[in-house]
Amino acid sequence: MSTGMPFGRTAVHSTCWVQAPKPSSSCWLIICIARVARSGWLWGNMTGAAVADTSLERLFRRDDVPVREKCLCRLLYETAARAQEVLSLNFEDVDLDNKRARTTSKGGDTEWLHFQSGSARLLPRIIAGRQTGPLFLADRRPAPARTPATVDVCPVTGRGRLSYERAEYLFKQHSRRISRTGLTLHHLRHSALTTLADAKRLPAPADGQKPPQEPAIPPALVHPSAEAVAAMTAAHDPAARRRQR
Repeated sequence: MSTGMPFGRTAVHSTCWVQAPKPSSSCWLIICIARVARSGWLWGNMTGAAVADTSLERLFRRDDVPVREKCLCRLLYETAARAQEVLSLNFEDVDLDNKRARTTSKGGDTEWLHFQSGSARLLPRIIAGRQTGPLFLADRRPAPARTPATVDVCPVTGRGRLSYERAEYLFKQHSRRISRTGLTLHHLRHSALTTLADAKRLPAPADGQKPPQEPAIPPALVHPSAEAVAAMTAAHDPAARRRQR
């Protein structure tokens, strides 16, 4: 089973613009976003080494990796989102039916993170009947001297929101099964963007022919629609491809 190709994000009110592809095929959208991702315009700095999706899939499927960590890692990879954005999600932000989650960007804009079937299967297991509160919870209730803000505490369990530092530590420990020194959460985002950037899917040249030229991108600047990004995410969902066979 492949992890599939990650999609990115859709901004509702965003100041981040990308160059528009010709509206003839979803391939143009992939190439456009790939170029933007490589330049760092859309998702920011892409520093860090990429990890093969086959290695990540082995990690995601291990029985000794807890469901919470599996779900967090899949969300980070499938959405190419920043770790803090995903850790800040609440139950109310998740739209399972449409495989998306509402988040707030660093600039304060509301954005949608579109995910795939892997995350959609795991999310109900970490929600576990809860109706409100942080999506990802810490293992224990906070000590009285370190009580977080009310918004960061689950009213059902009394446990606080999983912190970035703890999530990073746990991922580094689990990822030592595929990397000797362990990985950081940013490796997931960088690997997602690299996979997307490499998936241009241009036809290979026949013998004696020149390599195909990349399609030219018009100079107009537009914002990719939510429908276009969601469609691309769904089109490259490995579970969806298996159903079509």
